[in-house]
Amino acid sequence: MELKNYETVFILTPVLSEQQTKDTVEKFKNLLVENGAQIVHEDAWGLRKLAYPIQNKHTGYYQIFEFAAAPTLVAKLELEFKRDERVIRFLTLAVDKHALAYNEKKRKGLVGRKPEKIEE
Repeated sequence: MELKNYETVFILTPVLSEQQTKDTVEKFKNLLVENGAQIVHEDAWGLRKLAYPIQNKHTGYYQIFEFAAAPTLVAKLELEFKRDERVIRFLTLAVDKHALAYNEKKRKGLVGRKPEKIEE
């Protein structure tokens, strides 16, 4: 089966301890790896203010995974997000070739910079 590229963002409740947060992130990372996903990049944004209250919470712990996996894995991942009471929101997107190129540039620090002038 052909692997597709995905990016998933999930927000954990802010009442978790640092260890509980790490354990939860590790749980979802292991779920991906055990089901044949290749994790391209992971980024912990940490505790951030929410745009609007969710379950009477004003902050949440943000985590992002970029991965390549079979399309059937997304349903399993989202089911686990729904079952876990520590997750207050999640979003999984299929990433096209343009978004892949953008993410690669962003990781290298090339996004947001002005191109350097070539001196003659």
